[in-house]
Formats: sequence, structure tokens, C-alpha cells
Amino acid sequence: MFASPSLAYLPNWPKNSGTPRHGRRSGDTPLSIASRRQLLRAIGGGTLLTPLANLLAAGPVASQDDPARPKSVILLWLQGGPSQLETFDPHPDAPHGGSVKRIATSLPGLEIADNLPRLAEQMHAMSLIRSVVGNEGDHERAVYQIKSGYRPDPTLVHPALGAILCHESDVGAEIPRHISILPSGRPARGGYLGPQFDAFQVNDPARPIPDVQPTVDRSRFDARVKDLLEIVEPKFAQGRLADADRTRTLHVATTRSALTMMTSQQLAALDVSKEPQAARDPFGDTPFGRGCLAAIRLIEVGVRCVEVTLTGWDSHINNHSLQASACQVLDPAAAALIDELRRRDLLATTLVVIAGEFGRTPQINPAEGRDHWIHGFSVALAGCGIRPGFVLGETAAVRDGIEPAQGVRDPVTIADLHATMLAALGIDPAAEFQTPIKRPMKWSEGQVIKRLLA
Repeated sequence: MFASPSLAYLPNWPKNSGTPRHGRRSGDTPLSIASRRQLLRAIGGGTLLTPLANLLAAGPVASQDDPARPKSVILLWLQGGPSQLETFDPHPDAPHGGSVKRIATSLPGLEIADNLPRLAEQMHAMSLIRSVVGNEGDHERAVYQIKSGYRPDPTLVHPALGAILCHESDVGAEIPRHISILPSGRPARGGYLGPQFDAFQVNDPARPIPDVQPTVDRSRFDARVKDLLEIVEPKFAQGRLADADRTRTLHVATTRSALTMMTSQQLAALDVSKEPQAARDPFGDTPFGRGCLAAIRLIEVGVRCVEVTLTGWDSHINNHSLQASACQVLDPAAAALIDELRRRDLLATTLVVIAGEFGRTPQINPAEGRDHWIHGFSVALAGCGIRPGFVLGETAAVRDGIEPAQGVRDPVTIADLHATMLAALGIDPAAEFQTPIKRPMKWSEGQVIKRLLA
């Protein structure tokens, strides 16, 4: 039997990728974060720059079409594979449904797990896809596929969604425009777009940003910068690099960019202590909650994509307690994120994605855990042209009354999910980009799911 029998099922609409092309195709080469770190080591005293009433509230999203307002992405990354059965797609009456219960949400007819009471109050503003089907059951390969829309390929590395958005956006910032907060070891990458589009990594916003202040007094620091730019760099290049190579290395430009970042007031966006306590409390006193609040502040100052990672979902043992514990952190932070984006008039132009690399098996293993499951799991979307209050797909709880079923209704491929997210951001998923070896690549091989768009 399929879940949520009270939800009306809509017919399949035609799928296409007819979204206007957006953004630039310039030959500009933004600055490499890795090079910036290396140069700061040389000029900064030997230190590295370390990786830095709701039912009526969901108003129309028409303002997301305003070209003067840049689009952004906040990815709440649930590292390890959240269980759809303990989050957005509970089956408490199934033989292996676990101890979770269903609760009503702000979207009539939709019930989700009682682990997410505050997100339940925001479901009227979200689209919920309960039938995502992946191809990769290994953590690393599945992370790659969900973040890039492609399966791993030994011949190239595909860019993540945020990297594409940064590449296609003309709106800049003095700090990196693609940021990963609390990275788990697999942050989003720029792929064939170049390492300058890799996510810049920072840790708990409660901690000061390391290595952005000179380790020597200002006059000595300025002297080092002057020597580097006027003496060391020309001497190094002399006799070693042709003019074309000298331009391509971007040493000077990278140094100047790093210096700009070190003195930028935009860095203060990561300092969530500047927010009133009443604004901080709803997110929860956790690194993830602080990361979600920092993500909003970063979007306000021009960052285009922020990835905030919450670990603890890999529940091969003790599934119910591990999933419940992770939900206690996710629920207040994600709900507060959506509410605060709306309050600051940012939800209409910010795509919120709540996802992990795959789901968990309907059956319980001998260790009271759930294993990896790619045959139908959940992804939640909100904002930026996403249709509010919509549920797509269903999963079957059991087959023949006994065995877990693999079938889903209205399956959604990861490629189609990516194409839809790109379209919501105003990027043509079928647009081609020439890789550095002149290989034409589409941003996505999927088709836009028009039912998910507002």
C-alpha cells in the first residue's frame, strides 16, 4: 500500500527544460581559494587561512522574478543518509515502521514524522518530494551524485549546484561566494569550472574566523605586502614566465583579493553573536543552528550558495535513537531558517534544499539499524520559485503485506531534481559549457519537473 492516501494525486505533466538561459559566459577567471591561502601564509607570518503565524505567512513568490534580485541557494546537507521513515515519509503501521508517529502539518492532508514538529508548521511553504530514486549506494559516490546531478565519471569532475550558480551570477562579494559551514569532508566542488568555485570551508560560527588578522603589526604587514608585490613577484616571474603565463598564474590578483577579504566587513556575517538573542534562540544552541543563521547573514551580504552540514544520520545501528537525535537538531534550525528568510524578504529569491545522499531501508537489520536505500527517499525544497504546499510521489511501505517494497509512485531521478532546481534559479539546465579540454557539457541531463515550480 502507498503512503498518504488522503493526498490528491495530480496527473503527470509534460517535462521540459524550456527555461531561459541566464548568466554569463565570460572568460573571467575568479581567484583560487587555495592560492589565496598560500599567499597569505607568505605575507601573514606563516599561518594558513583555514576554511572560513505561519499558515498565512507563505505569501506569493512573484518577486523572485525580479532581475535586480540575485538568486541564492542554502543547502541543509544531512550527511550520512537520513531515514525517510523517521522524517518526511513515516509508515508507523508498517511491520518495520519503527517507533515514529505521524503528526499533522500546516499543509492539509500531509503528515510527517513526529520527530519534526516545527518543520511540520512550515510545510505549507515547501515542496516535498517523497520519491527520489538514486543510482549510488556508496556514501562518497552518492554525495557526488546528489550535489552535482551526475554519477561519478573518471574523466572529469562535475560542478555542484552552488558552483554553477556562482559561475552564472554576475553579482559579486568581497568574500567567497560559495561557502560550506561545518564541512564533513565532502563539501561541494567547482569541478571542471575550476577550484575557484569550490566551497570555502568554515567551522562553527561561534568561533572566531582564524587567520584573517595579521600576526604582525600593521606597518610590518604592509611592508611585507609591498615587498611581495613590488619585489618578490617580479623577480620570481623574470626569466621564468612568459607574459601569458604571468597573467594565468594570477599571483598578484589573488594576493589583492585575499587582502580585500581580510579587511572586508562582510566577514562579520559569520559572527552570529551580532544577532539579538531573540533571533538566535529559535535556531537552537548548536553548531548547525548557528550555521543556519550564519547562512542567512551570508546571503544578505552577497554570498550565493551556503552549504550547512549536519552529521549523525548514518544509522546502521540504533536507527531510531540516532535519527531522533539528529532530528532534534535539524527541526528547530531548518524551521527557523525558512521563517527568518521569509521575515527578511529573502525566501522568494533563496532556494532552500534539505537533502542527504540517500535514504534508509524499510526493514530493520539485526543491529536495530537501517541500511542504505536508493529506491525512494525524500528531499524537501522551499523558496525561489518552488511551488509551496505541494507533495510529489509516494513510497510503498510493504509489498504483499510482508516484505519492504521498492516501488514508488512518480519516481524522481536525481538528474530531474537538479534540472528543476537550476530552472528555479533561472539557469537553463540544457545550456552547454565547454570544459577546459573543450568537451561540451550540459549543466544537467535531466528534465524540469514543472509541477514543482510555482
